[in-house]
Amino acid sequence: MTFDPFANNNQSAAEQAPAHAVNTAMPAAVASAPNPFKIGFTLKAADQMSGEWLTPAVYGQTAQETAERGRDLIHAMQEVGLIDLTAKAASYVRSQHIASEKPKGKPSFQGGKVQHQPQEGEFTCEHGKRNFKDGGSWAAQFCGAPQGVPKSEQCPPLWRQKDGSFKAK
Repeated sequence: MTFDPFANNNQSAAEQAPAHAVNTAMPAAVASAPNPFKIGFTLKAADQMSGEWLTPAVYGQTAQETAERGRDLIHAMQEVGLIDLTAKAASYVRSQHIASEKPKGKPSFQGGKVQHQPQEGEFTCEHGKRNFKDGGSWAAQFCGAPQGVPKSEQCPPLWRQKDGSFKAK
């Protein structure tokens, strides 16, 4: 069964409360000047980029104050169950996600973007499957007519454009 962190589980408040009381009410700090110190945390659930991340940050007037606030924040996140809840919520969201189909073809970098060049067999003409030729700075899909068919009877080649698509000139 998949945990749904957004479902109304009809649990009483006593069942949902942490084992011991955690003081999460902090007095609002009114800064007379911007806090010069900041600590940002990145808590990753996996080595890869696919795991969920928590990225809290704390600010303070001194390095000591900022470090203490960071420690208190991490402890509070754990005690309140925010870290576990985030992992469960992320797992639920991933289970609901339907991935789009991956682009076919060989990826290349052109014009500042990753382009997926079509695989050889994706283009056809009235003579059959087109033949893909890549000359480095150029690429084209040539007519699939059998050898011996005069050039005048062959379909015009489709030349690779800057956006990775193929068009006849």
